[in-house]
Amino acid sequence: MWGRARRQSMRAACLAGCAMMAAGLGGCVDLAPKYRHAHYLYPDNWQGEGIMHYGAPADGAPRGDWWVVFNDPLLNRLEERAGRLNPDLQAAAETFTQARDLSAEAASALYPQIGGNAGASNNQSSQHRLWRGAGAQGPTYMSSQQWGASVRWEPDFWSEIRNRKRMRQQQAQAAAADFAVARLSIQSELANDYMQLRGMDAQHAVYQDSIRYYQTAVQITQMRQAGAIAAGIDVSRAQTQLSATQASDTDLQARRAVMEHAIAVLVNTSPSAFHIMPITEIRFPKVKIAVGLPSTLLERRPDVASAERNMAQANRAIGVSRAAFYPHVTFSAMAGFMDNGFTLDKVANGMYNYAAQAVLPLFQGGMRRAELQRSWSQYRQAEDRYRATVLAAFKDVEDGLSLTHDLDVEAGQEGEAVKASLRTQNMTMQLYTGGLTNYLDVVVAQVAALTARIAQVQVETRYMQAQVELIRALGGGWDSSQLPNHRQIRPFGPLQYSHLRIPKAAGGVNVDNGAESKDLEMPALPAQGLTAPPNQR
Repeated sequence: MWGRARRQSMRAACLAGCAMMAAGLGGCVDLAPKYRHAHYLYPDNWQGEGIMHYGAPADGAPRGDWWVVFNDPLLNRLEERAGRLNPDLQAAAETFTQARDLSAEAASALYPQIGGNAGASNNQSSQHRLWRGAGAQGPTYMSSQQWGASVRWEPDFWSEIRNRKRMRQQQAQAAAADFAVARLSIQSELANDYMQLRGMDAQHAVYQDSIRYYQTAVQITQMRQAGAIAAGIDVSRAQTQLSATQASDTDLQARRAVMEHAIAVLVNTSPSAFHIMPITEIRFPKVKIAVGLPSTLLERRPDVASAERNMAQANRAIGVSRAAFYPHVTFSAMAGFMDNGFTLDKVANGMYNYAAQAVLPLFQGGMRRAELQRSWSQYRQAEDRYRATVLAAFKDVEDGLSLTHDLDVEAGQEGEAVKASLRTQNMTMQLYTGGLTNYLDVVVAQVAALTARIAQVQVETRYMQAQVELIRALGGGWDSSQLPNHRQIRPFGPLQYSHLRIPKAAGGVNVDNGAESKDLEMPALPAQGLTAPPNQR
């Protein structure tokens, strides 16, 4: 008995030694190519329609809450709410959480997989079963109880498991960057919509001012007709101009309501419970935005960071495909007790087995080579997409610089046109009142003045939206340092078995929305310009 125990001890020691040796060798060989960031050559003094230039980032560079530069408390309130409660943004946060869990799943393969088992059964066979001889005295009833444990572990000789884990970590980092892209997109869309709505308010003020002026013109033509000074056609022309302008204003209000509904959805509010009080003019300040070095631009764009992480992930996939050409070694062991009663703890009732297995592919018809070649192709594809994203980033910046510069000039030119058209309108009306011209000249001057004023407001609105798009093109204050590192990606501790419903925040992504996300009514804040919608039905 003691000899058997000694042999068992020696076997266990041998197995433990093999496991320790494998642990020492595991992960020694990394078959993934050495990864390097792609570096591109940029022209001396970046040329284009805009004014992009080399220079260190200045105080004018966008910060995290970039919308505060427009000095609008209501916009600040809406942006803050959208950043917390927008459903599309919360869905993107859950995508990041799922990527973190996939990373934890991949990392779990590095550890031994330990399981336990227990069972009991009662078994009875027929006394007249096949091959039971006449007069046999063997038992027809037997009970069995057993319990035991098993362990299985695959040493990571070729870093296949580690590369899978790193792939998932890089996928999670890409998901965090995608979340930043979604957040910036929602923030910029909200700011664009809000500025469009304020532009509509300013257009409404222009229409109202013109309607009051045209109403006076109708009265003048009616008085002149009553005095037999003017023909009835003048009254008709004046009334036509008034009614057409009123119709244009009504159409504008319909479009404003639709825009208001879009804003309500962005801030997780039912449109029926949301209304923004109108104003009479555009009050946003002009913002001077620093561009900086091309290299810093790439660090501040979350879509570029996502494309780069996807490229790094594809690089690790090459290592996984290469590892498939080498032997896969697995160690396993099982031990336990079995008896037909409750004396399971006796050595005589023990059972065990342990094994080591190595599998080496010899011939698979080119399957492994096809997988490796596909991995290289996917890496080059990711590299091409990264370059395309970089080019798109510079295009966005150049577009923003060109638009902000040209629209600023255009706004000044429209301002001069408005001044001239208003002078013409007033002088023409004075001439008509004095009987020195016909009313057709008045109508032409009125149309020109209204067109110029509406065009000026539209250009100012487009200018503010171009500023928003330039800030978005520059990353909106985000930078690659906000990506979670590998330690932060793990959503729970190794021995954590509670509080798993909501993971701890990482990379600025928090999925704990609370009960507020279920409330689709925004509280009325008249001081900030939010009220209950008017009853239009």
